[in-house]
Amino acid sequence: MSTYTPATIEALQALGLGPGQRYLELGPGPGVSLALAAAITGPELATGVECDGHMAAFTQRNLDRLGVGATVVAGDALEGHEPQAPYERIHSGIGVPCVPLPWVDQLAPGGRLLTTLVTRTPSWPGHLLVTRAPQGAVEAVLRGRPRGYRPLHGYRWLSALEHRARIKADPGRARRTRLVPPPDDSYGFWLAAAYLVPGTVRDFQAETMTVVAPEDASWAVAGPADGTVRVHGPRDLWAELEDVHARWEQAGRPEQYRVDLHDPAGAQHVTSGAEPTVLHWTLPSLSAVVRQAP
Repeated sequence: MSTYTPATIEALQALGLGPGQRYLELGPGPGVSLALAAAITGPELATGVECDGHMAAFTQRNLDRLGVGATVVAGDALEGHEPQAPYERIHSGIGVPCVPLPWVDQLAPGGRLLTTLVTRTPSWPGHLLVTRAPQGAVEAVLRGRPRGYRPLHGYRWLSALEHRARIKADPGRARRTRLVPPPDDSYGFWLAAAYLVPGTVRDFQAETMTVVAPEDASWAVAGPADGTVRVHGPRDLWAELEDVHARWEQAGRPEQYRVDLHDPAGAQHVTSGAEPTVLHWTLPSLSAVVRQAP
C-alpha cells in the first residue's frame, strides 16, 4: 500500500521539515514519504525503520534508484533507531495507541514528533504532535483529524459491516433526543467520543448517522433530522454520546487536548484543560498489541 499523498503532505508541513534536519520515519512502507522527506532534508539525513525485512529491502532499492540518499533498516519501529539519534524530526507512518517512549527519548531539543493515535475505531483518528523545547521540556498536543495512518501490525479495529443487515431489519426503539447529530468536522468532539464511548465504530455508508458497538450488539441510528433516534441493545449508545457532548460543551468545545507523558508509572493522560469541567482520559498501553518481529 502506498502512502496516501495528502496525508504525507500534511504530515511534512505539520512537522515543519527543512533542509539539514535529521529525520526518522517509522514504518515507511514502500518509501513514498521517506523519499519526499529526504529530498527536503538532503542526503544521509533521512532514515526509515521497517519491521518487514522484505519491504525494507524493496524500499531501499526504490530509494537508491531515486538517488535521494535515504536509508531503511529492518527493525522494530516502536523502538525508534538509537544509532542515528537524536532526530530533529520524527514521523510515524503507523498508528499507535500511545506514544512509545523511545520515540520521545530520541527527539532532539527543538525537535518535533508526529504520529496518528488510534483507538479500536477507524472512524475518528487523532494526530499527536510532540515538541521538545530547546531546554528539553516536552509538550504533547492531540487533535482530531479527518484521516490518519493505519495501526501497527497486531492492532485490531472494530467494524460495523457485519451488523448492517441486522440494523436494517431492526433499527431499534425510537425515542426523542435534543442532540442533533454533530457535524463530521467537529473533530474535538468525535475524538473524545472515540475514547469516552469505547468499543464503537461509525458506519459512514449508512443513510443516516449510525454508530455501532459490535461486541455489545448495540447501535444507534439518528434522524433523519426529526428530533428522534433509534437505539438497540443493552447499551444506549446515543445516551452515551449525549453525555459526552454535554461534557464537551461544558469544557468549552475543545478542539485540542494536552497529553501528559511524564507519569512515572508510564500512563499517558489526556486532558482538555485545568478547569473542573475538563474532559480527561488515559491512553491505552502498548502491552496488548501483538508485536511483529523484524
